[in-house]
Amino acid sequence: MRRTTLTSLYSSLAVAGACCALAAPAQAAKPAKPAVAVTQALAILLQDHVARTAPDQSAHVIESVAGTTPLTKVRTTLPVIGTRKNKDGNRWVHVRLPGRPTGHTGWILADQTITSSTEWHVAIELAARQVVVYRDGVAVRTFPAVVGKPSTPTPRGQFFVEESESISVNAAGGPFALALSARSGVFQEFEGGPGQIAIHGTDHLSDPLGSAASHGCVRVSPAAITWMSKRIGGGVPVTVSS
Repeated sequence: MRRTTLTSLYSSLAVAGACCALAAPAQAAKPAKPAVAVTQALAILLQDHVARTAPDQSAHVIESVAGTTPLTKVRTTLPVIGTRKNKDGNRWVHVRLPGRPTGHTGWILADQTITSSTEWHVAIELAARQVVVYRDGVAVRTFPAVVGKPSTPTPRGQFFVEESESISVNAAGGPFALALSARSGVFQEFEGGPGQIAIHGTDHLSDPLGSAASHGCVRVSPAAITWMSKRIGGGVPVTVSS
């Protein structure tokens, strides 16, 4: 092998340096924008609240929001999408609301609420028939899913988890369910409930993952829903897209 002299080495470095000096400076790559928000602000209710159409005590009343959830009786937790402080000193929060019309929102007084946040976000992709779980804006798990069949579709939109509950080993859809704020556009009532949409397991259900076969709920494997139920709680946002 031919030995390179110090002179030729220095000469090569000088030429390389000149080329670098003439070249356009490299542009730093911009970080990719997260597919979902990194965090979501939450309001935990300490009592029942009245939701209104605007941040004003004289605004039209939409509904009363219970301070606890209907099934597990834990404190109701709502995603916050805006805030306002009025001249009278009252602070208001604009929140997503459970129930019908599905995906609706309202304003509640911030008094008797606790401010919190979550780093979790669940995305249901209907065409791909999968559930993607994000943490801090990064996808950490993707699970194949059963979604609503064409006659009873899974509703699209921005929703949230109302509560998480365990399901009896003898019941269909176990072992856990995440009850969502979404409601069926077909069923006003289903098996004694309000037509509520949930993400739940596949215990005692035979439709294969990756199919469109449910009445609107989203089914994932028992292992997947068990993993989710340990991490995903009330207030976690859920986006359902085509």
